[in-house]
Amino acid sequence: MSRLGYDLHIHSCLSPCGDDDMTVNNLVHMAMLKELDVIALSDHNTTRNAAAAVQVGESCGVLVIPAMELTTSEEIHVICLMPDLDSAWYFEQFVAARRAKIPNRPEIFGHQYLLDAQDQILGEIPELLLPATGISIVDLPHIVNHYGGFAFPAHIEKEANGLLPILGDIPEECYFSLLEVRCRERLRARFGHLGLEERYPILTNSDAHYLEHISEREHFLDYDGPLTSRGIVEYLRSLPLVDPRR
Repeated sequence: MSRLGYDLHIHSCLSPCGDDDMTVNNLVHMAMLKELDVIALSDHNTTRNAAAAVQVGESCGVLVIPAMELTTSEEIHVICLMPDLDSAWYFEQFVAARRAKIPNRPEIFGHQYLLDAQDQILGEIPELLLPATGISIVDLPHIVNHYGGFAFPAHIEKEANGLLPILGDIPEECYFSLLEVRCRERLRARFGHLGLEERYPILTNSDAHYLEHISEREHFLDYDGPLTSRGIVEYLRSLPLVDPRR
């Protein structure tokens, strides 16, 4: 059994709110310096920097899972982990057709840089990646599962784009089996009455938009399997819900 240091919610400079220093080399090597074993590149509503980040990760011994932080039609953020780059590409095409067609204004929202594995800028995505897609939170887990991936709501306690401030609880029809928080104390203070820590496995990720915010080696997955994106996705999918009657 291995204890894998993880951070499954990191943005690159493709996210308009991501710092321009969040190049694929910089963020992967920062994860390496912090002795993380597995990270997920989860830009807003796109996976298009994932291939470059995976390539960098392979060169320095950090597993990079291709992922996306999707904004649902309800304005809720959900992390969508993909088992491989092909699945990430097909999921990208599905989501891109349902993104809002609002031109980005880099001087206001920030650049959306597409990079290769040497951090060379290949271009920018022209439409703003931040707005809600046309995909509902009820449909999203099933869609992600169709592409072989695994979805969980991001920073559920956060006022902006968090599931709990928007919906008040975890909808049963979504079939989420894992949750993410930024701050457990904030979850307990505001939503402790829901007993979510007693009902669900919970990850703590950074939602890093700046290099210094990438997690330290302090959160772990107890994992016994192949160190691949597919292996981690299947491991997270298999984590059991907690029986509240215990």
